Amino acid sequence: MKIIMVSDHAGFTLKEELKRFLAPFVQGMEDFGVFTAELPADDYPLLAAKAAETVSRKEFDRGIFICGTGIGMSIAANKVPGIRAALCNDLYSAKKSREHNDANVCCLGARIVGMDLAKEIARSWIETEFAGGRHSGRVEKYGVLEKKYNRETEI
Repeated sequence: MKIIMVSDHAGFTLKEELKRFLAPFVQGMEDFGVFTAELPADDYPLLAAKAAETVSRKEFDRGIFICGTGIGMSIAANKVPGIRAALCNDLYSAKKSREHNDANVCCLGARIVGMDLAKEIARSWIETEFAGGRHSGRVEKYGVLEKKYNRETEI
């Protein structure tokens, strides 16, 4: 599995630690930024969207996006067609986001989740497969909704 990781300045330290921790569990990983915890950091909604585009185009299987709360990253990522970003600040949400919703982006809040729990969440999320079956229809409906509300504009 290939993953892409991205963070804002608040998520930088957690992202760096998760990169080291997750390396044995993935076949490839790319860091999309930011590359410092110092302010001012890059405009993370645009970084999140660009990283999400790589998942949408299937250049990466999944992504882990980190900001202070995980909320901003999840909002930005979910604007990209084909992305199912889930805010996963606990193990149950992480597991169910994969099993029931086939989430392809996991968003974490670096100011919400401690380092050890974040590692457990990320590993569980990486290792959990989509259950399919009765959940497949729901995931297909997400695509229908994207098409209905898609208003493509250039940023």
